Amino acid sequence: MNKKAAAFEKFLKGRNITCFKVEEVPEDQLHAAVFRSQIEVEGQNLPAIIVIDDSIYAMVRVLVANKALRVDNETALLKAINEYNKTYKVFKYYLGDDGALYLDCCVLCEEGKISGELVYVVLDVIIKHLEEEYKKLMKLIWQ
Repeated sequence: MNKKAAAFEKFLKGRNITCFKVEEVPEDQLHAAVFRSQIEVEGQNLPAIIVIDDSIYAMVRVLVANKALRVDNETALLKAINEYNKTYKVFKYYLGDDGALYLDCCVLCEEGKISGELVYVVLDVIIKHLEEEYKKLMKLIWQ
C-alpha cells in the first residue's frame, strides 16, 4: 500500500472509523488504493470512494444517481449542475459517459503525506450538502 493510503488507514483506525473497505489497484503506476464506503442520504445508500495514490492528490467521489441524464431532463439538470459548480468551491458535479451523476472533490496533499482530518472534513461537507440538496436533484432527475 502506498504511504499516503497507509497513513489514511491509520487515521481511520485511530478514530475507530470502520465504514471503509480498502483495496489496492493491481499494477497501477501510481500505486492507487481505493477506500470504499456508502453515504446514506434520504434513505438511499450512495456509493462513495476515496482514491489515494502517489500523486499530490486524493480524490473523493460520490455516485449521486445512475442514469440521471435523460432527454427530457437534460436542460434543467445541466443548469442545476452548473449552478452548483459555480456555488460550491470544494467539489464539482459532472455527468459520466453513461449519464450517471457524480460529485468529485480533489484534495491536494503534501508530497507523500495526507491529512486524514482534511479528507474527513471534505466528506462531512459533501454529506451536509447532499442532505440539503438531494431531494431537489432527484426531483429534477425523475420529473
